Amino acid sequence: MFTSTLKSFPIIALALLSCDPVEPTDPQQEELITTLSVELMGPNSTASFSYVDIDGDGGADPIVSVDSLDANTVYSGSLSLLNESETPAEDITVEIFDEADEHQFFFASNGNSSFSYSDQDNNGYPLGLSFELVTGDPGTEELTFTLRHLPAKGASGVSDGDITNAGGETDIEVVFEVVVY
Repeated sequence: MFTSTLKSFPIIALALLSCDPVEPTDPQQEELITTLSVELMGPNSTASFSYVDIDGDGGADPIVSVDSLDANTVYSGSLSLLNESETPAEDITVEIFDEADEHQFFFASNGNSSFSYSDQDNNGYPLGLSFELVTGDPGTEELTFTLRHLPAKGASGVSDGDITNAGGETDIEVVFEVVVY
């Protein structure tokens, strides 16, 4: 029996050596984000914004939907992200939450609205999946939502939502044109 095992060893070794190498998966590989949904709840109304770009950059134009907002109102907001190029769609929000120390949303307005964070990572730095939006006087403005991967969360101003010193890579950035009544 030992002799027959010894005779088959070169065949097994040859089979193992002739296999194509398997590419390792990169645990830091960024996910494709095709959809960003913003849900806002105010005292008297709700609003939603959505950005859907199934084929990613290039190709077909994204589909953007924006509800109007009430002036001088405090909204509680939440974000969700999907990769809808897969079936079933992959919920990227879970990954962002699980890797909160490696991600941060930044918000900007070119009008009178302001944002503040309602959530944080395990180190006490903001994440931005939950936030507060305070609208100003009536008018039209652009609200920008930017997700950064591996930002320098301890850098000056970053925990206050200032993207200037954040560094990192932008996973997604969406600008919504909003009417405030």
